[in-house]
Amino acid sequence: MAKPNGMFEVNCPCCKAVLKIDPETRAVITFEEPEQPRTVEDLAAAVERLKGEAGRREAAFQKSFEAEKMQAQILSKKFDELLKKAKESPLEPPPHRDIDLD
Repeated sequence: MAKPNGMFEVNCPCCKAVLKIDPETRAVITFEEPEQPRTVEDLAAAVERLKGEAGRREAAFQKSFEAEKMQAQILSKKFDELLKKAKESPLEPPPHRDIDLD
């Protein structure tokens, strides 16, 4: 594995790159990245997929927005119900919380 000029070639187990190391200085002299496979074979298909992403993002945003609007209504209804219950029985002590038990 040693080269005539004393360099060592080592394959990186993580990124599969080839490192050339000088044994005297114990330093990486060259670094050759492995060739990455193409992630997009058809450019037109990739453009169409990106155009669809905007619609999916907008749909996800609208769904999240509606959930937030509904959350405020749910909390309001819960508060009104508990307030009504508290007014009906004012002598009843408030419920115990975990922090009250310490």
